[in-house]
Amino acid sequence: MVRRLFDLSGATVLALLLSPVLGALGLAIRFRMGSPVLFRQQRPGFRGEPFEVLKFRTMKDAVDREGNQLPDRERLTKLGIFMRQLSLDELPQLWNILRGDMSFIGPRPLLMEFLKWYSPEQMRRHDVKPGVTGWAQVQGRHDIPFSKRLALDVWYVDNRSLLVDLEIVGLTVLKVLSMRGAQPAQTDAEVDDVGLHDAVRRERGLM
Repeated sequence: MVRRLFDLSGATVLALLLSPVLGALGLAIRFRMGSPVLFRQQRPGFRGEPFEVLKFRTMKDAVDREGNQLPDRERLTKLGIFMRQLSLDELPQLWNILRGDMSFIGPRPLLMEFLKWYSPEQMRRHDVKPGVTGWAQVQGRHDIPFSKRLALDVWYVDNRSLLVDLEIVGLTVLKVLSMRGAQPAQTDAEVDDVGLHDAVRRERGLM
């Protein structure tokens, strides 16, 4: 209950303080990329239940000559890269926090398609609400193997505390200020070692 009260009060204050930034980004996206301004996608939340995560749109609707959508890396715009570098694209998730779908701190909500690859241990990352930032985010994110990221999420579930959360907040600020790590999200076909089952590894050609 204390965590929920902190999330509600913090998200309300930030939404009010950042309303000019939110408005300016919305106008810039509308002018540069058209509509919609927001990107909406189903993601697994608490106990794996799906919810609609909100982000500012960072990609244009570009297709090849056959009408097929271009890869994410080719559709990512300069404005989108800038927003990702400063994590500005995540600001609409303040609404997810207010709705109770997310918390400020917790495992990042990944793609629904990943669920089928998780081991029972890895599924424990969903024992808490997903967060805007988390332990795996500040420990390397895309720079470490996917299974390591999931293990770090489970570590957070088992060890979360006020001190750990404060450390994550401090490291998140440093990560954002460094303006590194602006990458398109990975699909389940692109991650290196999602899942720990031998059968899964064989199916994915990792053994």
